[in-house]
Amino acid sequence: MSVNLSIKNVPTQLAKRLRLRAARHRRSLQGELMVILEESLTASERLTADEVLRKTRKLGLRTRSESAAMIRADRDAR
Repeated sequence: MSVNLSIKNVPTQLAKRLRLRAARHRRSLQGELMVILEESLTASERLTADEVLRKTRKLGLRTRSESAAMIRADRDAR
């Protein structure tokens, strides 16, 4: 089930920027707003400490010196 939302009294300049952004991404204004909402909510979701630890281990990082070495190696490879 979906819900209809409405935003009232949007400043003209903001609406213009939204329309330009939607055109740049070849989306409708509604489609662009949906993407903005989704990205905003996804970005604001917080990871638990266990999730951070699991993701860190998945990358193979164990200590600060190991991660610093990986960054240096990547930088020096360029």
